[in-house]
Amino acid sequence: MAMPSEMMQDSARNIRQRIRAGEHTGHTAGLAPGKLQCNLAILPERYALDFLRFCQRNPKPCPVVAVSETGDPMLPTLGEDIDIRTDVPKYRVFREGVLTGEVTNIADLWADDLVTVALGCSFTFENALMRAGIPVRHIEQGRNVPMFRSNIPLQPAGPFGGKMVITMRPIPADRVQDAHTISARYPQAHGAPIATGDPAALGIASLDAPDYGDPVDVRPGEVPVYWACGVTPQNVLLQAKLPLCITHSPGHMLISDVAEDAETPIYSNP
Repeated sequence: MAMPSEMMQDSARNIRQRIRAGEHTGHTAGLAPGKLQCNLAILPERYALDFLRFCQRNPKPCPVVAVSETGDPMLPTLGEDIDIRTDVPKYRVFREGVLTGEVTNIADLWADDLVTVALGCSFTFENALMRAGIPVRHIEQGRNVPMFRSNIPLQPAGPFGGKMVITMRPIPADRVQDAHTISARYPQAHGAPIATGDPAALGIASLDAPDYGDPVDVRPGEVPVYWACGVTPQNVLLQAKLPLCITHSPGHMLISDVAEDAETPIYSNP
């Protein structure tokens, strides 16, 4: 099985083919540099409009980059031959608000009333940070980004509401403003940070115990910097207790063919 380090410079399409074949089931941080990575929410059509309203009201954690046709597992605006049933390394399946399992293929769960909503992911701007010489610790350490439930309220819509999930990256104190400026260029990938510094102010008890992902080292001279996270809709969908919804597993994203700096994330075949 190919390790992520061996796939770093592979094309987005080739990586998706490996994922589809079951050759890669790990996280996608650092893969396909320059390509937009996406969080996923797959839910029955009758809930989709309220969910899209929720996303529109909470664009930092839920930046919508694509919506499928009802019952169609393909996402042609995001890339060539993307099949949402097979092209994500790991999915989470929820029924009535309960996580019933994690799987690497959802073909047997697909139904004619399902709609896929793809949302931008913070992995996208990490490549820009690294190009600017700003360290991204979880990639350096070969880990998943640490994610935390916060005390930040969301604007509700229909059955959807709750608190924001956020990611944390330790940034050298003299590069915090640079990290803010760089990530602000990617509103489709959560944009600029929402906070810096004290985790307790955000309702985080300990940076060593993330709710999702892995802890990372915060070294002397570094400041914790927090961004909105696309795991937010997972919590929101769980609390809504839909009869069925499917998401990506945290850190296991859909890799698109869209350039990460595209102002409008629409794929066009070169």
